[in-house]
Amino acid sequence: MPQLPRGWHVRRIAAVAIACFLPGLPLPARAQPAWRPAWVPAIPGVGGHDPRVAVDADRAPWRAVVRVQTELGVHCSGVLIGASVALTAAHCLESPFTHRPVAPSSVHVLSGYRLGRYVGHAVARSLRIAPGYDVVQGLRSEGAANEGADWAVLRLSAPLGALGRTLPLATAPVAIGTRVVLGGYDADRIEQMVADLNCAVTGWTTDAVARPLIMHDCSATSGSSGAPLLARIGAAWEVVGLQVAARRGIAGGIAVPLTAKRR
Repeated sequence: MPQLPRGWHVRRIAAVAIACFLPGLPLPARAQPAWRPAWVPAIPGVGGHDPRVAVDADRAPWRAVVRVQTELGVHCSGVLIGASVALTAAHCLESPFTHRPVAPSSVHVLSGYRLGRYVGHAVARSLRIAPGYDVVQGLRSEGAANEGADWAVLRLSAPLGALGRTLPLATAPVAIGTRVVLGGYDADRIEQMVADLNCAVTGWTTDAVARPLIMHDCSATSGSSGAPLLARIGAAWEVVGLQVAARRGIAGGIAVPLTAKRR
């Protein structure tokens, strides 16, 4: 099994210490409080009311959600759509120094992650950025110009998607008003997956070059990029989009719509 990057455990311990001692950032519990002190700033994408709860990364549908991290210290979320295939946000694979894609071998994907333990670990064998994503300018410098193409495919060095740990992509675009859920490894709850279980698609919009985007009112913040926006279609969960950005000061965000045909 590939080894995690040097210094990773030090960063994890630091994250736990921060979660323990900073007000408003407790270690994950069964449910997060739906309030925060008035003097603590609202979290982007969450706002002043926090409905997120800790979820079991070893149960459906969350066992298909993975933690994606690079050896440069960037961490995001992702989803397994095949035994050795994961999707994440393209901007999660950029070097924060060059704004170009990192080497695939520096991307680590962890399944079933919680408090430093995980069920599976693989490095990327290859990565493919979505057509139309400007890897030179990057999401951080161009903003909405890249949001509609902010997704990437990771081919993994080892299968992580066995035993029902994958989710299918939607077969059709999601309708406004559809009930959805969103869970990932948010930066303020970095050691355990948290999710908003009671939210909906609120509309559709476009990025700066007219590519479609889903608007939703799910609470999620930095670190949730690449997490799947999930809808229950009949008896099964489907990935209707990937989280790419949180709204400032209020709950909600935007997701890139993905269907099996588009990928």
